[in-house]
Parts: sequence; C-alpha cells; structure tokens
Amino acid sequence: MPPSDDITQLLLAWSKGDERVLEKLTPLIYQELHRLARSYMLSEAPGHTLQATALINEAYIRLVEGQCVQWRDRAHFFALSAKLMRRVLVDFGRARRAQKRGGVRPVHLEESVALGSGRSADVVALDEALEKLAATDPRKSQIVELRFFGGLTVDETAKVLNIGPSTVDRDFELAKLWLLRHFEREHHT
Repeated sequence: MPPSDDITQLLLAWSKGDERVLEKLTPLIYQELHRLARSYMLSEAPGHTLQATALINEAYIRLVEGQCVQWRDRAHFFALSAKLMRRVLVDFGRARRAQKRGGVRPVHLEESVALGSGRSADVVALDEALEKLAATDPRKSQIVELRFFGGLTVDETAKVLNIGPSTVDRDFELAKLWLLRHFEREHHT
C-alpha cells in the first residue's frame, strides 16, 4: 500500500480540479477500497450475492460522479467511502428483503454487535439501529460507521472526527453496548 501522504497529496490535487491526477489516484484508492470491501464481505453471511468488486465499483462510481468534495486527507476520503459502502450495502439489503416473502432475517444479537469480529450482521437492521443511535449520539454512530463499514483504524477514526484515540475506543465500546441493548429490545418485542 502506498504511503498515506501520497494518497493525500493526490486527493488534494484532485480537489483543486486537477483531473490528470485521477489516473494516478484511481489504482491507489481502488486497491485500498477493494481490500476494505473484501474484508467486509468476508464477514457477510454465506451465500451473499453481492461481491466485493461490485460493492467497491458502486461506491467508487458514487464517489467520482458525486459532488466535488474538498478532500482533507486519506482518512477523510475513506470516511466518505465508508458512508457510501454502507449506503450500497443497505440498498442491496433492502432490495433483497423486498424480494423475499416475510422479508426479514432474524437479527442475531451476537452477529449484529460483533462489529468487525468476522461475524455477519444484518446490514439493514444495523443501518436502522445506527440511524436511531445517531439521533441521540451522532459521534458514536459515526465511529461505528467508520470502523465497521470503512475499516478505519482507531487512529484514522480519531483523525477524521478530530478526537483522541481513547475517545474512539471508549465510544466504540459504548456504541456496541447501545446496539446490544437495542437488538435485545427489538428481539423481545
């Protein structure tokens, strides 16, 4: 993987309108996006029909065709990429639910709160829970999104949100507890 400074410099040049850097930037960010998507897709349930390549292709298209973003650095780029991958996965999950009779796979508490431990989670249910968490604590919701969907490290997450790494660790643990309680309530309702 290239140094993050290289990616940051290319992103800054792209933000300033230099379309030529996109040729150099694309393989670098695509490689990293593919690594993140492949890692995330490994934790999906067996038989998941969305492939890592399709996930990053859709997220990348949304990135390139979207509004002109003033990139700050590599972490900012991958934070937005995480948000886009989350949207793609949620859209895909909702479409699959709509096709099935009964529509909803039960959410297993351990799966949904494992967040990054290699177990599958119902992305739509997780998205809905994160929206509820965001209503009361947006930062904790963002931390889960960046860590789980974006694959950002604690330090990268801290940099994106302009907080300390210990705050990221603490809030991530509290967010997991909040999600655990949320899914317990949903499961018993």
